[in-house]
Amino acid sequence: MAISLSTAGGRTGRRYGARHRWVVLAVGVGAQGSFAAMFSGIPVTGIAMRAGYHLSTGALGLVLACLGLGVAVSDIAWGLLTDRFGDRRILLIGLTSTGALLALMAAAVTPGDGAGVVALALCLLAAGALGGSVNGASGRAIMTWFADGERGLAMSIRQTAIPAGGAVGVALLPWLAGSYGFHAVYAVPAALCLLAAAATWRWLHEPDAPPPPAPSPPRQTPATRHVPAGDEALTDRRPAATGEPAAARNATPRDAEALVRSPLLRWDVWRVALASALLTVPQFAVLSFTAIFLHDVKGEGAALASVTVLIAQIGGGAARIWTGRRTDRRGNRRTYLRGIGALTGVAMAAAAVLTAAPTPVTVAALALGGLLANSWHGVAYTEIAAMAGAARAGTALGLEGTTVFAAAFLTPLLIPVLLAAGSWEAVWAVAAAAALLAIPLAPGREVRVR
Repeated sequence: MAISLSTAGGRTGRRYGARHRWVVLAVGVGAQGSFAAMFSGIPVTGIAMRAGYHLSTGALGLVLACLGLGVAVSDIAWGLLTDRFGDRRILLIGLTSTGALLALMAAAVTPGDGAGVVALALCLLAAGALGGSVNGASGRAIMTWFADGERGLAMSIRQTAIPAGGAVGVALLPWLAGSYGFHAVYAVPAALCLLAAAATWRWLHEPDAPPPPAPSPPRQTPATRHVPAGDEALTDRRPAATGEPAAARNATPRDAEALVRSPLLRWDVWRVALASALLTVPQFAVLSFTAIFLHDVKGEGAALASVTVLIAQIGGGAARIWTGRRTDRRGNRRTYLRGIGALTGVAMAAAAVLTAAPTPVTVAALALGGLLANSWHGVAYTEIAAMAGAARAGTALGLEGTTVFAAAFLTPLLIPVLLAAGSWEAVWAVAAAAALLAIPLAPGREVRVR
């Protein structure tokens, strides 16, 4: 099936077949991965950053927290703008401005330039605010191009770009910091963001027609349907009206509710977002402070910390794809979200108990906890976008990004306080408690649609 694209709204006049959705997915993966390389890689340079910028551990936590704060304060706004102006335009603005800011940091905000904690914190805050545009925009592009039965897999692949891009940053940026300094630490992510912007300009376009319908579910009685939470394999399609947005035409019964009520006014949507925020606490505890923990407590260098975080990132990415495909078939995303919370809580509790154990044992517990804490994103992001409907997916994903990155902001601030009042055992125990609290907060498994 060919899709005709007009020249309006950043479209080209070319005709794109249904296979172009995979190109759109690749562009979304590139955009998400370029931001993740910066977002995940910079915290792992913590040892070099603390020494180069002459920061205390508390000041380092504040600086790193500004990345998450920038995303948290801007993500809903980016989501609303994406639903209003389209994913292509917002991605171009966000990626280009992020790349330009990182290039400026490489030129003027390094230790050799005499930059202090204020300049560094403000720049990282702005980098998070600008780069956060990729979260809602790339997710909305996938929601509008992919059919219901493929969205879980597609969104999980996109979410896998976060640990995959993060793994590139984790492997590369600490080495660049030690070998070439912070000029290179900021210049390389700048180049990645600008390359992603070029790919967006060339290949990302919005469809005029909805994607092909997913296979119809078994016929049920007309009075009531029991729909597994997270299963969008309902192919009731409204006739295409002239001038009606593609995302609105591609509406399931869930979408019909979303067209009436904003996702920002629905408690079930907020429950998914808040449960995701709690699951972010162990993720960022491992990401942001594994290097400091292994250096200060175990006497290890950045290499072991990078390996630990890489295991968590790569393993978490593989788990995202597996759960995305599996929940597309079974339609039980909320059950998986709760299960991941339970497993993450147990793993991080083990890390707390084994803090004083031999280094390989402690590292294994942290790597497993980090892996599990990195595995829920595809499930949660697909579920919250499906609950909101394709027409308002940008807003829902913006809400998800706001809660997730608010937790990413607060976690690096909380850890130095816990260390001052307690110990590393308390840090990993609080991370475990946050994951376990996500279990009852996540919404129930099944909803009814009349």
